[in-house]
Amino acid sequence: MRRTNLGLIAFALILVLISKPGLAEDKQSFKKWLGDLRREALAKGISQSTFDEAFAEIEPIPRVIELDRNQPEFRMTLTEYLDRVTPKHRIIQGRKELAKHHTLLMKLYDRYRVEPWFLIAFWGVETSYGRLSGDFPVIGSIATLAYDGRRSRFFRRELMHALRILEDAHISAGKMRGSWAGAMGQLQFMPSTFQAFAVDYDGDGKIDIWDNLGDAFASAAHYLAKSGWVKGQSWGFEVRLPEGFAPALPDLNIRKPLSQWQSLGVRRPGGQDLTPSPDLMASVIQPDGPKGKAFIALNNYRVILKWNRSYFFGVAVGTLADRIKER
Repeated sequence: MRRTNLGLIAFALILVLISKPGLAEDKQSFKKWLGDLRREALAKGISQSTFDEAFAEIEPIPRVIELDRNQPEFRMTLTEYLDRVTPKHRIIQGRKELAKHHTLLMKLYDRYRVEPWFLIAFWGVETSYGRLSGDFPVIGSIATLAYDGRRSRFFRRELMHALRILEDAHISAGKMRGSWAGAMGQLQFMPSTFQAFAVDYDGDGKIDIWDNLGDAFASAAHYLAKSGWVKGQSWGFEVRLPEGFAPALPDLNIRKPLSQWQSLGVRRPGGQDLTPSPDLMASVIQPDGPKGKAFIALNNYRVILKWNRSYFFGVAVGTLADRIKER
């Protein structure tokens, strides 16, 4: 019996070795893919020197694929996620950062009409106030995801935008570092977002979202303003649903005035009415599903989702902003 099992195992290993491309073959495949990418980039105006510098010694990064398959929103409850990204120490530091950068943030508020505590909250959730902005090479990370195939079309486009940032000399390839998914800087802009919304706030001819908080905050405020941010409006708040509440109603695609949600029995957690604006359009959402917490989602919550489509992320940014604003 033991001899038979060993034989089966050996046969299985042979099949794996036959069916799985070898290291040399995989490297050759990536080299061919890189050649196609180079031709596309040069045709779109990227110089040979920029491309060659960006891809010097670049190979697929296995850790990037591992992280792409194991994102925290897929493994956590909302409560666990909030505990992780909005802990007490982050709230306390957020209040300090709000005071520290008050003058800059108020100038940006006058220009873009985005409340300072929301900018601080985005900064806190994204990078813990710049402490965790990522140390992956952006070109290597995005190239890995573009080559991987799961979302290759999206990341190939991002790669072209990243090369354009290098071509325009906003930063060098060696210093262009970020998250495993290619998000960059203090507030984690993807290259396409950088290209569309990043702002040279200090007018020095370069946009530095890595080390220049003026450029970073201005870029974030510009993005939110252009995405439909409504000045003076919250993101939403937690609510309590009545017994027998129709399970189909918690849906971001269903919008009703607060007065109608009130008439359906939706209340604040302590039983209070849904004040102060009865005609304000809103949705009810349950990010954790039918048995999870419920929230009223206003327009600015939708804008937050344009930044990151995760419902968990949206609630986290809103929650942190509320806590930072409190005194």
